[in-house]
Amino acid sequence: MSSLKYGFMPSHPGLLLKDEVEYRGISQYALSEKMQISYSVVNEILNGKRPLTPTTALKFEAALGVDADTLMRMQTKYNMQIARNDSKLKTVLEKLRKNVAVL
Repeated sequence: MSSLKYGFMPSHPGLLLKDEVEYRGISQYALSEKMQISYSVVNEILNGKRPLTPTTALKFEAALGVDADTLMRMQTKYNMQIARNDSKLKTVLEKLRKNVAVL
């Protein structure tokens, strides 16, 4: 059985976006207005507290020129690593593996 594991903790795409916004000197408030997304949503994404959706990834791509596909791949890798580190899920998966092994 192969298992996708990373030798590092994947970054939330918001960190990349936050760096880009800060580099350009754009305020989160101004960005949120231009993107027609609430300030709290933009702030939570940039601080890694909210997942990026395909819609918001495309809006960030249009606003900042950061490839939406890259952002979504980052989000998926981040989500997978968070799930892999969830102790409750680990227990469920271990039980499932044992149950399926007897089939």
